[in-house]
Amino acid sequence: MSHQQSTATSSNIPVSEVFWTLVDKADKKFSKIRDLPYYQRTRYDTYFYKVFKVYTQLWKFQQENRQKLVESGLKRWEIGEIASRIGQLYFGQYMRTSDGTYLSESYIFYEAILTREYFKEGLFQDVNIANKQLRFLARFLTVCLVSNRREMVQQLVNQIKLLADECRRAFQESDFKEWKLVVQEAIRFLKADTTFMNIRPLRYSLVLDPHPDTLPHVAPSITKRNLKLQDALLSSFHHNEVKFSELTIDTFRMLQCLEWEPSGSFYQSNSKLSQNGASGSSRIGFSQDIVDPTLPANPRKAVLYRPSLTNYMAVLATICEELPSDGILLIYLSASGSFGAAENESGCLQFGPRGDGGLNCIYPSDFLPFTRRPLLLVIDSESSEAFKAIAGKEKGESVAMLLSPGCLPPIASSDWSRYLHGSLFTMFLTAPLQAFCLLLGLSGNDIDTDTYDRAEKLLSSLFSDWGLTSATSDMLNPVWGQILGDPFIRRLLLRFLFCQAVLTLYAPIHNKKEFLPICVPSLPTPVLPSSSLPQSVILQLASLFGAAESFISSEETVLPENQMPPQ
Repeated sequence: MSHQQSTATSSNIPVSEVFWTLVDKADKKFSKIRDLPYYQRTRYDTYFYKVFKVYTQLWKFQQENRQKLVESGLKRWEIGEIASRIGQLYFGQYMRTSDGTYLSESYIFYEAILTREYFKEGLFQDVNIANKQLRFLARFLTVCLVSNRREMVQQLVNQIKLLADECRRAFQESDFKEWKLVVQEAIRFLKADTTFMNIRPLRYSLVLDPHPDTLPHVAPSITKRNLKLQDALLSSFHHNEVKFSELTIDTFRMLQCLEWEPSGSFYQSNSKLSQNGASGSSRIGFSQDIVDPTLPANPRKAVLYRPSLTNYMAVLATICEELPSDGILLIYLSASGSFGAAENESGCLQFGPRGDGGLNCIYPSDFLPFTRRPLLLVIDSESSEAFKAIAGKEKGESVAMLLSPGCLPPIASSDWSRYLHGSLFTMFLTAPLQAFCLLLGLSGNDIDTDTYDRAEKLLSSLFSDWGLTSATSDMLNPVWGQILGDPFIRRLLLRFLFCQAVLTLYAPIHNKKEFLPICVPSLPTPVLPSSSLPQSVILQLASLFGAAESFISSEETVLPENQMPPQ
């Protein structure tokens, strides 16, 4: 019997015909889900499972009938394309749900494609196959960046660069300039996302961060309400900002900061700072990809890249509508600011070109309709102070706000800029010790492991003391009291306090309020920069790094606005 007569079922339908029918069905479903938004809580989960079921059938079918399909003309790159789409499905579902299991599964499929070289055959004879391989490598690179698999990231960047160069020679009539830009974008991203920035995970690690069960409770007299971070809306919009694909360096850091570290309590660090700042074999042991079943689910995150204002508002409205009753929504916005842009508004954030009459401006008052639900606003902009105007005008729930300084402090490193490294304020919220070092002009090349470990212990002790002091203070505002039990928000707030204390005591900007971040509503006096504890710890940290002269300790220190102790 010839292979054309080989059957897949008892109805004598040829194997190849069954296969291509399944491919067509899967393609149609894939096209639909690819265009669906990454937000909306459960609306598309059922559809994902339907698409995934078809691809599972397709993958299993080609495995069981591989020989017959190859005999009837199936190419290896066509198998690779199916595997690549399964990897895309998994990554898309991770972006929708923030479930790290999908991220791991996506990596597994992409790594298999790379190892088995599905796109190798005919790579330099067919420009379509060459482009498929390049697109696969770029998608895999995004997965590896978010997974923090740094060795593979470097390998992929090199492969894209080599392949793009070879393709330019092999297909002289085709334009591969876009891939040169992809390589440049990746290299620029890695210059900001250095080994030093990843000495410890940006994600919440049960080994390095306090276990949620051990966090001190806020007194019932302050609040009986306990809200959890359920959703986050992350977006940044700056001219020429560091990014790869649709992930800017600032949203990339915030995304990780609001997730549990994969493997949970099974985390094992292999990272060591050598004398030249290079890392060891890997930052994390991923061989088992064990997910700790005791960990809660990650908060869902919608990451919007350069959205239009109307799209941003539609997403925000949808998330607020679907927010669980015990949830709080974190809104992170990093954008250039404008001042006095409209009547009754002292400033706004720019989400597009200037000079368009305010069509691309987000004003503080734009958020007022959404204050019927609990919100935590994290605004990183030179006009962030304008958002204080929201306080007292809310429609139902008092808003908690962490607002960046209006001015960037002088930084000891001569080559530092937000266009090379991302925002300093966001860095303090996501990698506080690294931000402290960069403020002083230090990097991994300047710091030995022992010094860094001692600094980490000092900082952890400060955070622990601050956390306990805040939770047990009878001056704690209920707006903070109801969310201080959430581990992600607690960590952000403590890091904000560190940022505030460091900049308050930083000698070059001493007593200059425009360089200080603002917290609304205010926090208890014992955790303010004027108290002895942060002054002592920051001077100890500075001494460890040989920079004690960069900070001052004085009772004459001017406190940030909204942080004045009660008279």
